[in-house]
Amino acid sequence: PPRVEDTPCPTLLGAMKVATLAAALLSAAASPRLARAAEASPVGKAIQLISDLQSKILKEGESAQKVYEEHAEWCEDRSRELGQEIKTASAEAEELEATIQAKSAKETSLNAKIEELAAGIAADSGDLKDAEEVRAKENADFKTEEKELMEAVSMMQRAIEILEREMAKGGASFVQFQKAQSLAQALSTMVQASMMSSADATRLTALVQQSTSAEEADDEAAPGAPAAAVYESQSGNVVETLKGMLEKAESQLDAARKKETANLHTFEQLKQSLKDEIKFAEKEMSEAKASLASASEAKAEAEGDLTVTKKDLATDKEAKAELHTACMEKATTFEAETKSRG
Repeated sequence: PPRVEDTPCPTLLGAMKVATLAAALLSAAASPRLARAAEASPVGKAIQLISDLQSKILKEGESAQKVYEEHAEWCEDRSRELGQEIKTASAEAEELEATIQAKSAKETSLNAKIEELAAGIAADSGDLKDAEEVRAKENADFKTEEKELMEAVSMMQRAIEILEREMAKGGASFVQFQKAQSLAQALSTMVQASMMSSADATRLTALVQQSTSAEEADDEAAPGAPAAAVYESQSGNVVETLKGMLEKAESQLDAARKKETANLHTFEQLKQSLKDEIKFAEKEMSEAKASLASASEAKAEAEGDLTVTKKDLATDKEAKAELHTACMEKATTFEAETKSRG
């Protein structure tokens, strides 16, 4: 609003006109004689009225001017206060909007990270499950092979022990063993002489047959059975043949156990590695989820503060606009009143 000192004061101008007229009249009655005559005359009374009016107008103008100046100063102070509040609220709103934008970006980044970690955990868990299934099958195969080889070793050890004992005795049994042209014949002789159960003989015979078939197919020994080449001794010595088979079976059993140990070690390393990866990923995911919750909370708080700040900002802007209108109306009214007094 315009300041009072910048606005011409019609009241003061009117008072100056009256003062000029009064001065002219007073100068006419300046002499003592004329002054005494004027005191009782109508002119004297008129001069007195004009003088009183002059004083009244000057006092009213001064009072109105003072009130207006005080009001104008209040308008300026209040406008300045509202302007500062608007400036502060605008800065706070910008800062809150920047915070919301930053927290939104962090939420997006953390959500992507959590999805990536979840996918990695799922993949590692799947790999671990597959490895456990493979390991279970390897172990089952090993146990089957180990059982077969241990039974074969046990049967051959018993057969060798029986043969060596009988051969040491000599007699008919020894002659029969000497006449045997194959391991199958020797085993049949042992069964007939009640030196071995038919079940053990059958299993040893089956072992020989399986090994022979495998050798004919690919010239390699089948798992759990010695090579067929050791089944027949060049000299026809059954005991030596069985010892060769025993040695081969024990070698295969040792190799199977070493392989099982190696497979178990490899599995344990893989299992530990996958479990560590899952553990670290889950820890990282937990931290990411905590950060996400914190970011979401901060964002929500900033959004709430921004709503309040924008509301306050709108209120301050409206108040400043209303203040400007009210102060301008006051200035216009003051100007009209001073003109009416002039």
